[in-house]
Amino acid sequence: MSSGGLRAGLIGLGSMGRHHARVLAGLEGVRFVGVVDPMGDKNGFAQGAPVLPTVDQLLELGVDYAVVACPTALHEEVGLQLAEAGVPALLEKPLADTVEGARRLVEAFESRGLVAGVGHIERCNPALLSLRARLEAGELGDVYQVVTRRQGPFPHRIADVGVVKDLATHDIDLTGWVTGQDYTSISAHTVSKSGRPHEDMVSAVGRLTDGTMVNHLVNWLSPLKERFTSVTGERGCFIADTLTADLTFHSNAAVTTEWEALRAFRGVAEGDMIRYAIPKREPLLVEHELFRDAVLGEPSDICTLRQGLRTVEVAAAVLESAAGGNTVNVSFDSISLQEVAS
Repeated sequence: MSSGGLRAGLIGLGSMGRHHARVLAGLEGVRFVGVVDPMGDKNGFAQGAPVLPTVDQLLELGVDYAVVACPTALHEEVGLQLAEAGVPALLEKPLADTVEGARRLVEAFESRGLVAGVGHIERCNPALLSLRARLEAGELGDVYQVVTRRQGPFPHRIADVGVVKDLATHDIDLTGWVTGQDYTSISAHTVSKSGRPHEDMVSAVGRLTDGTMVNHLVNWLSPLKERFTSVTGERGCFIADTLTADLTFHSNAAVTTEWEALRAFRGVAEGDMIRYAIPKREPLLVEHELFRDAVLGEPSDICTLRQGLRTVEVAAAVLESAAGGNTVNVSFDSISLQEVAS
């Protein structure tokens, strides 16, 4: 690290890359030294940093870490090049477009002892951060179900993957992260209505290691943009809207009834609703601050490559289930990774 702070580079200046460039240019303790994009900077997104055609040229500048925001299909190639050069990396989600590619990335960075993370930005959303903290504190009691809905119009930025690997990986990761559980099984259906070779809608039902039921509805076919997460448990239901970063709690009420027919039903009754006041910092800035701190060796709760690999494995199970019309048991093949870790 130079006296001016960590020297950071960026690979990819597209729809997400331009936001990374903006944050890197103003990030405390970081010098934004260069961008790689063979298409150049036609729209002025580089924040004054030099725009280079190849990763090799960025490495020649001497970077302390790099952010990878190129198309998903290139994550493995670029990530392996950075690992070979000994450069820590923050890779946009999903980690890779295949399970095998994700495993190779984990092995490449872990075997060299390099800091690396995946940009699952929902982990930095204020509503979900608050929700996770409240679940960890036991405010909901036993968790019964997690439901997510992530839908809206087709994003023209995506050309190389379908809705499962793009949007649904957000929900797969956040579900495991807020509950602290892994997926054990998944059953899914997909449709493709937009004329593209990839799916543009998925509906999935899953189960987590503690028995929690999971439901995901994700699509690019709705004029309504929605980012909804609910977690239901014995004491009520949390609802997070990650578009507005709002978190509300609907409590179960202890209400007695004189209706004889209902006395035997051990259910719930509608109670109070609380909308929490939450500090709302930009999630992408928080993500960058966490990764900067991790590179500096400070304690930092980043999404690790190993966690990113699990999300890719669950996404692959969703597609396998949809293709075969059956429920797929999710197993995490970590034998080679354990060997690397040891």
